[in-house]
Amino acid sequence: MAPISVPFSPRFRPSSNYLSLMHAYRTHTCGQLRLRDAGSPARLSGWVHRKRDHGQLLFLDLRDHYGITQCVIDASSPLFAAADALRLETVVRLTGRVTARSADTVNPNLPTGEVELAIEALDVLSEAEPLPFPVNSEADYPEDIRLAYRFLDLRRERMHANIMLRSKVIASIRRRMVEQGFTEFQTPILTASSPEGARDYLVPSRLHPGKFYALPQAPQQFKQLLMVAGFDRYFQIAPCFRDEAGRADRSPGEFYQLDFEMSYVTQDDVFAAIEPVLYGIFEEFGNGRPVTAPPFPRIAYRDAIERYGTDKPDLRNPIEMRDVTGHFRGSGFRVFASMIVADAAVRVWAIPAPGGGSRAFCDQMNSWAQAEGQPGLAYIFFRNGEGAGPVARNLGPAATETLRQELELGDGDAVFFVCGAPREFSAFAAAARLRIGRELGLTREREFSFCWVVDFPMYERNPETGLIEFSHNPFSMPQGGLEALETRDPLDILAYQYDIVCNGVELSSGAIRNHRPEIMYKAFAIAGYSAAEVESRFSGMLNAFRYGAPPHGGSAPGIDRIVMLLADTPNLREVVAFPMNQQAQDLLMNAPAPVPAERLRELHLKLDLPPQRETKP
Repeated sequence: MAPISVPFSPRFRPSSNYLSLMHAYRTHTCGQLRLRDAGSPARLSGWVHRKRDHGQLLFLDLRDHYGITQCVIDASSPLFAAADALRLETVVRLTGRVTARSADTVNPNLPTGEVELAIEALDVLSEAEPLPFPVNSEADYPEDIRLAYRFLDLRRERMHANIMLRSKVIASIRRRMVEQGFTEFQTPILTASSPEGARDYLVPSRLHPGKFYALPQAPQQFKQLLMVAGFDRYFQIAPCFRDEAGRADRSPGEFYQLDFEMSYVTQDDVFAAIEPVLYGIFEEFGNGRPVTAPPFPRIAYRDAIERYGTDKPDLRNPIEMRDVTGHFRGSGFRVFASMIVADAAVRVWAIPAPGGGSRAFCDQMNSWAQAEGQPGLAYIFFRNGEGAGPVARNLGPAATETLRQELELGDGDAVFFVCGAPREFSAFAAAARLRIGRELGLTREREFSFCWVVDFPMYERNPETGLIEFSHNPFSMPQGGLEALETRDPLDILAYQYDIVCNGVELSSGAIRNHRPEIMYKAFAIAGYSAAEVESRFSGMLNAFRYGAPPHGGSAPGIDRIVMLLADTPNLREVVAFPMNQQAQDLLMNAPAPVPAERLRELHLKLDLPPQRETKP
């Protein structure tokens, strides 16, 4: 469409060379004009955000990256019809005079709200077609539509703010890491496969038929090699690639993390280095919400599971669960008593509910448990100095009173119980604890609560195969070193491994690394790796360790999750500019996509596709 342009009206008489002296597109941004500019000429360019027809006046809100300016045109203007015909999101250039708004029309919610631009010239720079969804609304729309038109979705105020927040957070992280004495390095993207706990994305090699690169799940080996190379404190904003299913707090395909490593450090040194960075970031961008001050609390993995049912505890919720198996062993509550006798692994956990002492709330929680696929949620609620409900009746007054005192509960409170093997019910117990905290208003929603979870087990038994596997990072130093690996039950060995958790979200995993070849061989042998396999898969790191490796350790807080928490959104895709959907599809660029047959031949590949399902007509 050709630009629409008319000369200035007689009300505004610029000098003859005025237009030629103005910038081609703008003298100001749409967030820049203030009352001090009233009476001055101005030119703005941007998107038509909103239109409001007030009869003799038409108001256009013009938007760009920086903000919104209200523009106005009178019905007597020869431009009025053209302005009235503009579709939303059309890109225009508006030239005119800045005027002060009357006191009753000032918009205090806009930085530009004391002025408006009286339109004297209008040029259409790019006309917009009808929109698939409105940009000037924060209404919710199906995610697939939003991702297919992500360039439009990113124009919305909330999304635009989220992406700008992400950029500012990364810039602040870089500054803070440099101030802590770290140096930024880049590590390779095309590399070898590494056992990081997920599937690799593989890249076929054209020059080496039948061989593949892997996109890094994390720069783990390279950052350790940098320590061996003598670079004392490394960091980078690292892209990581994992072929795994998407969920709200995990992006399929790729994500970014603050990857860092340090030499000659203990676990305490790592904590002391990163805690000020995280505290500073959340204090800077948390909009005044309280942040846990360093040093952050530390919780042993075993205690985290027993108290909170998860290794990602949300400490904004003050409820701590308690093992009360002894109160039910041989008790009159035969459902639990019989389970305890039948299986030594069975435990009973109590979930206190301060303020939940009503039958209505207890029945509500019981119904919720059934909706979650559980048989129910046993409970006692306290009133008039005694316990009430089926559990209390079967336990008897004395046992109920002992339980109440141990849990420090009183009238108006309740306690819920789960029974079984903790490995099977801990996730449900953790969800029940969170729900109770939210429903009773116990959870301190508007704050950031950090903790370290430490002393992770080095190994775990795969419940399906019965084999011993690494439970965390395979490159971690076992507590007790080689002696522990040679003399202790693998399932009893702890590692110098740790997670940083904020509001129930795991921000990162980290560890003090295993820097000695003999310990590495033994650690991998316990997990079923032969010496030859270790040498084949990790030859670069093993060779480096043979030439003198400093003790070192680090961590890698997730950038996406940090911004997700700061933006107060439960979905990572709200803070990533161009994310994939949960099926690992890029709906904007149509990826993944087939490639031409000649490209497959260049790569020496033949497809072996699964049979397609027949579709009924």
